[in-house]
Amino acid sequence: MAEIKSFQNSTDEVFPQELESMTQDPTDSGTANKISEISKKGYSFLKENRVDDAIDAFSKILSIEDNNNYALVGLGDSERKRNHFKEAIDYYSKCLSVHPGNNYALFGLADCYKALNQYHKAIEIWEQYLIHDDRNITVLTRVADAYRKVKDFKKSKQLYIQVLEMEENNAYALIGLGHLHYDFKEYKDALYYWTKMLDVNPENVDIRVLTSIGNCHRKLKTFDKGVIYFEKALQKDPDNFYALFGMADCYRGMNQQFRSIEYWNKILELDPHNKVILTRAGDAYRNTGDYATATSYYNRAMDIDFDIYAALGLALICKGEGKYEEAIERLSRLIRDDQKNYRLYIDLADCYIKLNQKQKAIEVLQSFQKLNIRSQAINDMLEKLQNGKPLF
Repeated sequence: MAEIKSFQNSTDEVFPQELESMTQDPTDSGTANKISEISKKGYSFLKENRVDDAIDAFSKILSIEDNNNYALVGLGDSERKRNHFKEAIDYYSKCLSVHPGNNYALFGLADCYKALNQYHKAIEIWEQYLIHDDRNITVLTRVADAYRKVKDFKKSKQLYIQVLEMEENNAYALIGLGHLHYDFKEYKDALYYWTKMLDVNPENVDIRVLTSIGNCHRKLKTFDKGVIYFEKALQKDPDNFYALFGMADCYRGMNQQFRSIEYWNKILELDPHNKVILTRAGDAYRNTGDYATATSYYNRAMDIDFDIYAALGLALICKGEGKYEEAIERLSRLIRDDQKNYRLYIDLADCYIKLNQKQKAIEVLQSFQKLNIRSQAINDMLEKLQNGKPLF
């Protein structure tokens, strides 16, 4: 199978080479030939990323023949290539007003709406296209992608499967099915399709397939297997954020905090002001008992902007050092700003327990229950306290 150029369907032009078939032949055959030649040059410029030259070429056609369908589509493609989607829509729409049902204009118009995240409009237009060509794999996968974006699992899967029936192991369908099942938290099914993608093309597989497989294993908590795929991704790109993050998080899940620290710090070498990663690294250092370094990382995160997890980490360090009063003060402040975070109440209650203030701990847990938010962890801890059972 040919190597995949991108993980998602490309928005590059997919039009056939028979350029003349789109042109409305004027009476003068010489003029027709001239338009055909200019058309070919226009698309040649587009392929070379010479968009301004392409626009000049297609504009020349319009000066020869008003509303020439190929010129209008070419100008739409040119604007789409520059990510000027609204301008491209104008050209495609003008073409369709003069030449209803023009497949090339329909295709470009749908891709523009997709790029603008207007998936319902894109679906409507692609389905018009499929009336004329219901076996166009490129369009079928695009429609399946759009249905996936609007959370229509059934229609999306149906179209991806239709593509696989037409072309076994089609890369875009396999990747799309992986995303579809992952989005719906069906990680084993996502793993099946992405692994199949790897089996089909083991040597040249896209790095994002490897990180996606690794992420499935993270979600399934099979961290040791996830490490294998993230390592393969890092062999392709040692600085890949998602692979480094995956490695760190897998080692965190395996409770190998020292190994996770190694990868959190590699990310920070590339992005030293990443607040989330600073907090994750702080957590890892805290869990190894290195409170001084953890405090430094949490404070670096807080210097960038307030972060509740960094603030919680600092409170837990106080708790770990036996500074229960300070931990209570910090946790109480956090609860005022985030009343629905059950974990804060558990840690606050535990601080009161450490100070032999059992009733205070019970009151903290009951105050969460009054919010009418269900938390099994809160309920279990409260039940144990009220019945004198050991907490751990």
